Amino acid sequence: MSNEYILLGIENPLLDISAVVKPELLAKYGLKGNDAILAEDKHKPLYGELTRDYQVQYIAGGAAQNTLRGAQWLLPPKSTVYLGAVGKDKEAETLSQVAAKDGLRTEYQVLEGTPTGKCAVLITGIQRCLVTDLQAANCFSIDHLERPDIWALVEHARYFYIGGYFLTVSPPSALKIAKHAAEANKVVSINLSAPFIPQFFGQQLGELLQYADVVFGNEAEAEAFSTANNFGTTDLGEIALKVAALPKANTLRPRLVVFTHGAQPTVIAYNGTTKTFPIIPIDVKDIVDTNGAGDAFVGGFLSQYVQGHSVEQSVAAGHYVAHVVIQRSGPSYPSEPHTFSFKA
Repeated sequence: MSNEYILLGIENPLLDISAVVKPELLAKYGLKGNDAILAEDKHKPLYGELTRDYQVQYIAGGAAQNTLRGAQWLLPPKSTVYLGAVGKDKEAETLSQVAAKDGLRTEYQVLEGTPTGKCAVLITGIQRCLVTDLQAANCFSIDHLERPDIWALVEHARYFYIGGYFLTVSPPSALKIAKHAAEANKVVSINLSAPFIPQFFGQQLGELLQYADVVFGNEAEAEAFSTANNFGTTDLGEIALKVAALPKANTLRPRLVVFTHGAQPTVIAYNGTTKTFPIIPIDVKDIVDTNGAGDAFVGGFLSQYVQGHSVEQSVAAGHYVAHVVIQRSGPSYPSEPHTFSFKA
């Protein structure tokens, strides 16, 4: 079987519009340096002003798209394909172009009359203010997934990555992919994505979790999941073990749970045991931007995991890619391809 497009991801694509801005721009729109908000009507003119008055960088954003680009950076060409919804506009064209530069194949659902989702990334010093307008990203529908040419990509892929934010958009699409994977003994990986997902989308997450072979999250998301499911613990290792032990549709392999913890060691649970892996040390002065570090970690992890490498090698690659990304502006990757080498 061909190894082309073995990893398929799905979530909410956004065109990141990133620029170093004057503090006056934040003040004008009532924003703070480290805000991360959904755009209200009063914020809508911001995007035009940003592209008109500042030197901007475009990045193919949205958490899962960031992850797929990170995985592709370490994978052979034509290994990754990504689904999501965009508008029929120049922003969608830009989004496709910048994703393609990173080697990611995109098969967007194109919606007329609804603009492409955008995220303004306003940089002031070391602070990042994110203003997201979901628009078309919030409107993916299962009929796109069921198109014969798109479903053929699902049938061909052997690994799937479903971002947790997608559960706010089209849970039936996520479940259709996950059920296919379970029936065909393929691997489904999901991300808790944000504390509000287990808090407010617990039913949708619980249904998808039954099919998940790999679960990613950070410490805040893990604690939110523990609280929502009455685990009675804030210990990251204990939470990971409990998540790993939840009912699973495909019983041919145990569930693997991977929790990052900022500068603290990454925690994994597998086969009833836990293990920790220290991150790559870095001086604070060398950190440019931690936005997207979690997405980068998952991308690095999956780049090795989908090639059949060990969990240890996959975690090491995750740490490596995150280490590279936090020394760059935004969730961006070096333009040259890279081969990761692992020493046990």
